[in-house]
Amino acid sequence: MLSPFSRSVRSSLVTALLALSVAACSSSDGGSFLDPDYGDTLPSEPGGTGVGETGGDVPPPGDEPDDDGTGGADDDGGLPPEPDDDGIDNGSEEPEDLCDDASDVTLYLSPDDSNSMSSPVQVREAVLGEWGSVEAVAIRTWEFFNYYRFDYPAAEPGQVVVSPSLHQPDADEDGEYLLQIGVSSELLDEQTRAPMAITLVLDTSGSMEGRSMDMLKESSMAIAASLREGDTISIVTWATDNQVRLERHEVTGPDDPTLLAEIEALEPGGSTDLHGGLVAGYELAQSSYAAGLVNRIVLVSDGGANAGLTDVDLIAQYAGSQDEDGIYMVGVGVGDPLSYHDDLMDVVTDVGKGASVFIADPDEAWSIFHDDFISTMAVAARDVQVRLDMPPGFEIVSTSAEEVSTDVSEVEPQHLAPNDTMVFHQRIRTCAPELLDEDASITVTVRYRDAVTFETREVVHEQLISELLQQSPAQLLKGAAIFSYAESLKAYKKADLEGRASTTEGAFRALERAEAVLEGDADLAEIRAVLEALADV
Repeated sequence: MLSPFSRSVRSSLVTALLALSVAACSSSDGGSFLDPDYGDTLPSEPGGTGVGETGGDVPPPGDEPDDDGTGGADDDGGLPPEPDDDGIDNGSEEPEDLCDDASDVTLYLSPDDSNSMSSPVQVREAVLGEWGSVEAVAIRTWEFFNYYRFDYPAAEPGQVVVSPSLHQPDADEDGEYLLQIGVSSELLDEQTRAPMAITLVLDTSGSMEGRSMDMLKESSMAIAASLREGDTISIVTWATDNQVRLERHEVTGPDDPTLLAEIEALEPGGSTDLHGGLVAGYELAQSSYAAGLVNRIVLVSDGGANAGLTDVDLIAQYAGSQDEDGIYMVGVGVGDPLSYHDDLMDVVTDVGKGASVFIADPDEAWSIFHDDFISTMAVAARDVQVRLDMPPGFEIVSTSAEEVSTDVSEVEPQHLAPNDTMVFHQRIRTCAPELLDEDASITVTVRYRDAVTFETREVVHEQLISELLQQSPAQLLKGAAIFSYAESLKAYKKADLEGRASTTEGAFRALERAEAVLEGDADLAEIRAVLEALADV
């Protein structure tokens, strides 16, 4: 049985993590030990576990992506070596006694628990917008898979659907494969979604002057335009003092006049009192809490405030346990490279079980909080756990997942929004390709809780490897391009000026393969624009 993290285990881990992250919040690149360059590439030594010798969370990746566009690492720390001349990281020859060709491989995968999407927006703004440098941006590979769109089939109401695909990057190379798994939710629209009780917790301190305040208002306006009769809204601002601007206001529909007037009247000034704002916000949210509604706190800030342990305990208290609903947090980052640090949003949304987004311009505000309002704010499946079973001899070499382990207790379950897909992209290989006969298969098992009843459900998808290889690789090749893009950004940040030109070569090749089968894809066009701008620097 796949048992999820207990609440007590999660609470103790959160306390330990936050003690470290608070101390790290002043780092120059806006990161901490939670920050980007932690977590995509796995050790290469096979031993029956499928995750090298660690058997736990993903260790730090290496410096450069492989030429096959699926990421990779250098020779340090037992990581995969540099790619061969064919552009594929084939690994080193393994001694025969290290190849476990008898034990089935079982792994558990998880994306970021906040469904965060901030990193690719910051990258785009840094390279194509006004920031001017990507060096201050935290790069978290899984956020790119949360942000960009994949064309996977939607599930029936209350269900999820599993869509695995497999591709061999080099037909002459036995044992190397790209594996991508999509876990999709049901489709909801404005008529079928549940009513919402939303509390805006807004940073109006002096540091929010200018663009940050403009984006705070733009995001709030987009939310206002997305509400309908039956929704309630509350507003508390936090600066030197905390002010309740609206309390359990029942909106008349989109663009409620009372709500719009309160948003327009917001002005920055004073110092920061995050704790007071959170206390007031959760009191408001609790007073209007109702089972059957989507209960949300939306925290908007430039990240200048640090969340202390008391704040994290407060957020965790209201976030609900494995078998009860809660008040989930959506963290909204605004600002510029001189003022914004995403540590705050990364930490509090992890604890608060919600999305973490960055709003760089009005278009992004309306995309996230109007076009994608339901997938940003609602929940379709709770506590989703993904289990991957592969034949003996297989291992994961690199992955987009935040967490991978042979131990289910080390991988925290995550919520899945409506109109959304969890996507896991990994490069796998086997030390025993001779075992892959016509009966060899890969199984993906997804266990989750119903969004309303919390009833435990399970979907098992088993498919022959030979069948998976016959499917269209279009979405997998898009995943390979996105993975290589994110990994190349990490390499770009670490390289010196002379070495930066070569860091994007593999990403361009992966992008070209995806463009060949997905002509006109808007996400790929955006990635190309960023890569070309970096190549011209």
